[in-house]
Amino acid sequence: MKSETGFDHDLYRLFPTHRPRPDGEVEELERIWDNPKGWGLLTVVNNNYVGFFYVATAFLFFLLAGILALGMRVQLAAPLQEFLPQETYNQFFTMHGTVMMFLFAVPMVEAIGIMLLPQMLAARDLPFPRLSAYAFWAYFVGGLCFFASLFVGLAPDGGWFMYPPLTSIAYSPGINTDFWLLGIGFIEISAIAGAIEIIVGVLRTRAPGMTLDRMPMFAWAMLVFAVMIVIAFPSVILGTLLLELERAFNWPFFDPARGGDPLLWQHLFWFFGHPEVYIIFLPAAGLMSMMVATVARTPLVGYRLNVLALVATGFISFGVWAHHMFTTDMPRVSAGYFSAASMAVSLPAGIQVFCWIATLAAGRIRWSVPALFIVGSVLIFVMGGLTGVMVGMVPFDWQVHDTYFIVAHLHYVLLGGMVFPMFAAFYYWNGMTSRNPLSERLGRWVFWLMFTGLHVTFLPMHLTGFMGMPRRVYTYLPDRGLDLLNLVSTIGAFTIAAGVLLFLLDLARNFRFTTDHDAGNVYGGGTLEWLPTGMYSTRSIPLVRSREPLWDDPAICDDVAEGRYFLPNSATGLRETIITSPVNAEPQYLQLMPGPSPWPIGAAAFTAFFFLSLTVQAYAFAWFSGVVATVCVLRWLWETDRPIAQKEADIGAGIVVPISVTGPRGHGWWALNTLMVVMGMIAVMGGFSYLYLYGIHPEVWIDAPPLGQTALVAALLAGAMIAARLARYLLSRHEAGVFPGQGPWLTATASAALIVGALYLDMTGWQAAGLAPADSAQGATVFAMLAYQACLAAVGVVMALYLGLRSGRGLLTTPANVTMDVVGRFLFFAAAQGLALSLLMRTIPG
Repeated sequence: MKSETGFDHDLYRLFPTHRPRPDGEVEELERIWDNPKGWGLLTVVNNNYVGFFYVATAFLFFLLAGILALGMRVQLAAPLQEFLPQETYNQFFTMHGTVMMFLFAVPMVEAIGIMLLPQMLAARDLPFPRLSAYAFWAYFVGGLCFFASLFVGLAPDGGWFMYPPLTSIAYSPGINTDFWLLGIGFIEISAIAGAIEIIVGVLRTRAPGMTLDRMPMFAWAMLVFAVMIVIAFPSVILGTLLLELERAFNWPFFDPARGGDPLLWQHLFWFFGHPEVYIIFLPAAGLMSMMVATVARTPLVGYRLNVLALVATGFISFGVWAHHMFTTDMPRVSAGYFSAASMAVSLPAGIQVFCWIATLAAGRIRWSVPALFIVGSVLIFVMGGLTGVMVGMVPFDWQVHDTYFIVAHLHYVLLGGMVFPMFAAFYYWNGMTSRNPLSERLGRWVFWLMFTGLHVTFLPMHLTGFMGMPRRVYTYLPDRGLDLLNLVSTIGAFTIAAGVLLFLLDLARNFRFTTDHDAGNVYGGGTLEWLPTGMYSTRSIPLVRSREPLWDDPAICDDVAEGRYFLPNSATGLRETIITSPVNAEPQYLQLMPGPSPWPIGAAAFTAFFFLSLTVQAYAFAWFSGVVATVCVLRWLWETDRPIAQKEADIGAGIVVPISVTGPRGHGWWALNTLMVVMGMIAVMGGFSYLYLYGIHPEVWIDAPPLGQTALVAALLAGAMIAARLARYLLSRHEAGVFPGQGPWLTATASAALIVGALYLDMTGWQAAGLAPADSAQGATVFAMLAYQACLAAVGVVMALYLGLRSGRGLLTTPANVTMDVVGRFLFFAAAQGLALSLLMRTIPG
């Protein structure tokens, strides 16, 4: 019986095969997947190492942000303290929030995903291991440099939300704000790179038979998480770029005197900022769902309800961003809508909580350290959720907005919804990466210190908020009833710190990183990450028939270790994994995977240097860093589309699949489409900004250039789209192995040239119409969108030249050429997006 994709399901009956495997297969896998030693470890791309580096770095930033919090609590322990000067306190406050949100929370859940997902999905690795390495190193280098600004007095001091006009050049003339605006840039690049990896990995590298209905809950959570990142993060990227352009070149996006509006920043920031809370919570909820089932020793109650709740939370959260703007005098209709959405988003979270409670009630709880953190997380998160419903009501929010009540609510939600599940996960999955399990005895002390300290710290803050204590103040007057409450909160903060310090002691005593001979499945989990593994992940990729394979098939570990399933050896002598269909996980083809390389770390380091150089206005070094980063990226990509003589491979039991495909079946197609969603969202938010500013101050806007010029720009971009399609067609019409000549890359070059020509005509047309970027918000927005389109055009030109170089080396030799497919699709997208933006800006106002 064959499916719609052509896969013969009857072949599944051949597994497991109990025929003995040839000697030497395991040794060959170990040789192929072996990593360099010593300093060569910096070049590794395997998820075991990259994921561990990622988690360790994110936890380091958690500790650093915690130290900043302790400094603030000492300052606020008594009125009129002089522990921190006002300027230093503002830097501590800003860095604490920024590090926790941007350098800890999102990177930590992404790091856990990179570490766990390949094992959970029984893949050899995620589909773009060098992209994962690039994402980590950009985050590591850039994040540490960003944090170091605190030690030289250049740390940002405008709050982690950076509201203008307080962050405009008039009120923040130093480069402290620029460090935040440009420093966040490479952090967001890292997050988006990781999100692309996760989306393609979850959808395309699952073990055969692992349908969407059998995926681990964490995989579902990470899929929704990654989709939310590619939709939400472009908004804050655009916002930071607009504010930096205003500061650097006096382009008035947020200056009301010239048609701008400071509230535009809040719309752009909170379109990212409120989904950000759920971006952090959803992966932690996925971890909770998996751990709850294990500690209760029973399958999760309401699996499909949980999946629907994850998707619903992600969807509804994008309709809640103005929840933070009730005090900005927005129209009552808008306030009512966002208040209702704030209520609605609590429903799917409540579904998950009730499913966890039902699972714990249905099973028999083993009171381990993960179980304590799980139950503690539920209690804390529910308390934070209840106060969230309270501030979702507009009249109540008016009373407590920007008071310590909001501080208490935020920390209850984030600590209960993310930090406590993270500690539970550390104890639960420690056995995957360490030779020794962590201590149960010390772990119980860690939990009770943190649980007690959290309530002692933040419960009194609800009362201080009701009493009128505002956020973001570095001191307060005595005899206002705030002295004792603040002292109690400070004692609680140090109690939490004691728990974290005890956890570090436990790590020092027991944690010993390893990729094999680990402590194993200490708590008896039923999912695939507990299969026997090495650097190559699973010895053979199993056939999945249920949601808890290890519970339902006790022999599966032995069968996998003996090579009785898919891909028991290397079919090509290279690193490889099976790409499966996105819905039913049917084997489609074999992906060849790159090995260790220095190019990702080089590209990441110089990407960070590029943004940091712009911050200190070292423009020459910034250009140099940008060029080096581009060369490093192109050099690492050069090896990924390597033609090999072998076209098909036997992945086990006589099942033969192709080795390389392009188009909608190829994983590269999925990655590029995801990237185009990111770029498209930047354009969409740019269009929103354009229309928003026009609606606020239409009196300062001028008419668009003549209609004839608009038609010419549109014709050039339409020609670029046709040329991009033609380039792919010219390659596809040749038989495999036949060199197609220079036609494909020349046509692609023509497409890039047409995009550049249309951009030049568009820019000169606006200048001739009398529009200048520094004169009005219209000029600033138009030229900002043209600058964005210029970036895409520059990438298109580099792609065309790269394609020409590969063609000159005779590497465009088959219709299934990934490079040609990617370049053609990108040029088509760049031209289509440029056409949409140009028509928008040239027709409104007419």
